[in-house]
Amino acid sequence: MGTTVTTAKSEGKTWGGGNEPMGASYGKLMMWFFIVSDALTFSGFLAAYGFSRFKFIETWPLPDEVFNHFPFMHGVNAPMYYVALMTFILIFSSVTMVLAVDAGHHLKKGKVAFYMFLTIIGGLIFVGSQAWEWKNFIKGEYGAVETHGGSLLQFVDNTGKRVKLEEFAALLPEDRVQDTRDKGVWFSSEASLPTYSVAEIQAGFKAHPELLIRTEVIYEGSKEQKADKKLHPTLNSKKKQKSILTREESEAMLANAHYVVEGANLTRNEYGSKLFADFFFFITGFHGFHVFSGVVINIIIFFNVILGTYEKRRSYEMVEKVGLYWHFVDLVWVFVFTFFYLV
Repeated sequence: MGTTVTTAKSEGKTWGGGNEPMGASYGKLMMWFFIVSDALTFSGFLAAYGFSRFKFIETWPLPDEVFNHFPFMHGVNAPMYYVALMTFILIFSSVTMVLAVDAGHHLKKGKVAFYMFLTIIGGLIFVGSQAWEWKNFIKGEYGAVETHGGSLLQFVDNTGKRVKLEEFAALLPEDRVQDTRDKGVWFSSEASLPTYSVAEIQAGFKAHPELLIRTEVIYEGSKEQKADKKLHPTLNSKKKQKSILTREESEAMLANAHYVVEGANLTRNEYGSKLFADFFFFITGFHGFHVFSGVVINIIIFFNVILGTYEKRRSYEMVEKVGLYWHFVDLVWVFVFTFFYLV
């Protein structure tokens, strides 16, 4: 009894590897699969950020106050300027990558190397800028005080302008010891001690009667605008501001102070809700890792271009594949920029 073997040639149904699915090579198709899966990952992260933001909208930091630094312009309030510059640089690097891919299609080795070099420089500037932004976010600028109930208290003058702790904190002759395990504190430990103690902040606040406390709670418009909107709901008072307490209310809140907060970390955040810092570090860090990985891959491809590897193959498809990844990273940043900085 013989065995019947069905071949691709006889039946014409079995794929023998000769045709490319959807007109794409195997490597390019795998890159698209990776991009789709990574896009779903970022979508989940941003969706979680969005839910948390709107759940704690009243205590969420205001981006214009958090991201208001610019290199070599210390003390100048430049809200969102540097973030916008970072975004422009990353988008421009995507343009240079397009030019590199186009030059590869025309087998122009010199132009491919030149445009890839510009893409690498743009990526390095972006990663360095993100590191600089992290440094300022972690260090903080003004400082705040946290109460026993978890409320965050920020300090302003009688015109509503933020005041730094160093501008009014008193210096008291007190010994401050950090709780660590080597001092016998086995079940609780704390980070490095803040520059000022709660007592020094309270004493300095008492000595400056012009100071007031601003809470982390956000409301729409000023108190007068808010009252007018109750009477006239059609009025537009959508400018978000934080509540400023009276002097008496400020003193009462400060009496319940528990901890001095400087900057932001995974535990405390001088700008507002702790969740904001958690999401900021995780999502921007995850994106920054993607950009850094893309820069490393681009450098490898750049040297292969210089060595003539793709010139010998008569194909610069590898440049096109890494270009797909780079465009994806740029597109993700547009969404991160929108969620964190604009909304």
